[in-house]
Amino acid sequence: MSRWQPDARERLERAALELFAEQGFAATTVPEITARAGLTTRTFFRHFADKREVLFSGEEEVPGLVTQMMADAPAALDPVTLIVEGLKTIAETRFEGRREELREKRQIVRTDESLRERNLRKLAALRDAIHTGFVARGVAPLPATLLAEISVTLLNVSLNEWLDQTADRPLFDIVLDTLESLQTTVADFPARHA
Repeated sequence: MSRWQPDARERLERAALELFAEQGFAATTVPEITARAGLTTRTFFRHFADKREVLFSGEEEVPGLVTQMMADAPAALDPVTLIVEGLKTIAETRFEGRREELREKRQIVRTDESLRERNLRKLAALRDAIHTGFVARGVAPLPATLLAEISVTLLNVSLNEWLDQTADRPLFDIVLDTLESLQTTVADFPARHA
């Protein structure tokens, strides 16, 4: 087994995803992944902390990216525009071009409780970063909480809609549709529940 393959990470990820789909996440071991990839266990751990990282690697960078984007945004930018512009950047840089891979990973995550919990922690970290960013921009804590919740919900609902679709619409178009639906629903709320 060669230790210095330039495509080792991709081979390990592909082997892991195949095995997770075939026999389940919990039943798959790191030695099985490395055997399928034709690499060593040591190579696996050079690229991933554990087998969960095959599904979540790179996502730990998103809260920091969001924090930086919010800090760099013009001070006069209103919160909704900031959310929309931030979601556009995230959609275009982190998700576009990866739909099949993300569908595959989502399916695996849905089959395992510990992975679903990990996914919720990822969303919570993103929500915390957005909340902190809005507070740093002078937004009061309660509105900052609402804006953070809305941002994460908007991304999560749009992402699932995008992964479920058969058409090849850009994720950001779906974000805009979801935002419009949210605005309509909220606008109608007092009339229905007064």
